[in-house]
Amino acid sequence: MKSLLWLVLTLAAIVNVASSFAFSGTEQIVISAITGLTAIGTATGLYMTRDRRAA
Repeated sequence: MKSLLWLVLTLAAIVNVASSFAFSGTEQIVISAITGLTAIGTATGLYMTRDRRAA
């Protein structure tokens, strides 16, 4: 599960950066918003599945 989340997070970041070079205007905004939400969602998923250690 974690491997899949890391893969999706990495792909979302790559597509987000690449969209700024490939698209402009509304297309870039839509793609950036979708990849941004995907990155936030996967980062939250990774945070929730982390190993918790007692201090």
